[in-house]
Formats: sequence, structure tokens, C-alpha cells
Amino acid sequence: MPNLTFYFSENHADRFKNLCDFTDACSALCCDILGADRENVHIIFIDVKPGCGQPVYAELFYRLTTLRTPEVMENFMRELDVVTQHTSGLTARIRCFGSQAEHLFARN
Repeated sequence: MPNLTFYFSENHADRFKNLCDFTDACSALCCDILGADRENVHIIFIDVKPGCGQPVYAELFYRLTTLRTPEVMENFMRELDVVTQHTSGLTARIRCFGSQAEHLFARN
């Protein structure tokens, strides 16, 4: 954890030509801003059929800690928006969902 999932409209997926660099930038944000260990960061990309709304939707699930304050999360979302716009020219709808450690169960 954290788990960051990007949903790209199939009409705009070609804007993300270099997913390796984009993944590295997003992983760095998770480590540098959220304080995650790199081996615990999970990032995936899913092409979707567009309905309505933004062509990119980013969803972060993360463990609540005392270090991940509302200000830290706001900074993370702002920087994720910058990286997404720089990479693709698109604005993402970004949502973050925190969970208390005692309510998380994980394997692998």
C-alpha cells in the first residue's frame, strides 16, 4: 500500500506514451510525499470505455497514518495532477481513500 489505479478513456490512452516514466514519477510521489516504501507501492493502468466526466480517473487507496494529514494528501493530489498533465496534457479526476491499519487485510 499505497495502491494507485489510473483509468484512461480508450480514446485518450495514446497520450500516455511512456508509462515507465509516468509510473516512476507517480511512485516517487508516493515515496516522497506519502512516505511509502517503494516496494509497497502498487500502480496499475486500466483502459476503459468512456462514459462521462474526465478522460482520466486516478484512485488512491492508502493506509491512514499520522504523517498523512489533509495537507499532505492535498499536496499529493496537486503533484499527481501536475505529473498527469505534464505527461498527457489531460486533467485527471483524483480521489484518495484512506483506511485504518486495523481494517486492512492483505496478502502478497
